[in-house]
Amino acid sequence: MDHSITTWAILLVAAFLGGGLNAIAGGGSFFTFPALVYAGVPAVAANASGTLALLPGYFASTWGYREDLRPPATLSMGALVAISLGGGAVGAGLLLTTPDDVFRAIVPWLLLIATLLFAFGPWLLRRFKRDSTENEANALVQGFTLAVVSVYGGYFNGGLGIVLLAAFSLLGHRDINSMQGLKNLVSSVLTAIAVSVYAFGGAILWREALVMMLAATVGGYVMARVGRRLPSSFVRAVVIITGAVMTVLFFRA
Repeated sequence: MDHSITTWAILLVAAFLGGGLNAIAGGGSFFTFPALVYAGVPAVAANASGTLALLPGYFASTWGYREDLRPPATLSMGALVAISLGGGAVGAGLLLTTPDDVFRAIVPWLLLIATLLFAFGPWLLRRFKRDSTENEANALVQGFTLAVVSVYGGYFNGGLGIVLLAAFSLLGHRDINSMQGLKNLVSSVLTAIAVSVYAFGGAILWREALVMMLAATVGGYVMARVGRRLPSSFVRAVVIITGAVMTVLFFRA
């Protein structure tokens, strides 16, 4: 990795913006992952280290929605956590077994999917809410859907929040605050176990990740305060444009 002052500045700014975006809209990995790759970090290690850098924000978001945390009607909270842990661990294990050149080839497509999900997320949520039945899906369907999304989150964290919200809406959830709380809880659990697997597999660059974690935490707090004054359409536009630019750059790399 390039350890020049310029590179460290880029990593710190990327982490600050990533933590800030996660606090108000999501999409923080659109900044942290490309910045680490630009610094010369291999793609798998960049994904693992960037995920660790953004982890505190998930815990903070979960705590912020603690009054709204309620288990789905057909799953206990214990089952929700267990499925998230299992899926996150499987996804992280898949990442560690993916050769770096293969993962680098997959990344543009993952970024494209995440960007499209973020861009069309509101439409998807409205469509799922309109088309789904009033009754929540049964426990088997809920558990399977959660497991699939958790594997995706453990493998590649980009766009995880909107995928979870869309999944919960499709499965019949109606209370947006409850959905946000569940989304943050699942994100925290599966990201924590994924980071543990990454660490066990030696995929994390600890110095870079911990320094970026501090910047991301500061960014999350600052942007949570500033973001309250920004139009949501502006914030979403920044995330979408960033994701689109990063996708094009990775396809051309």
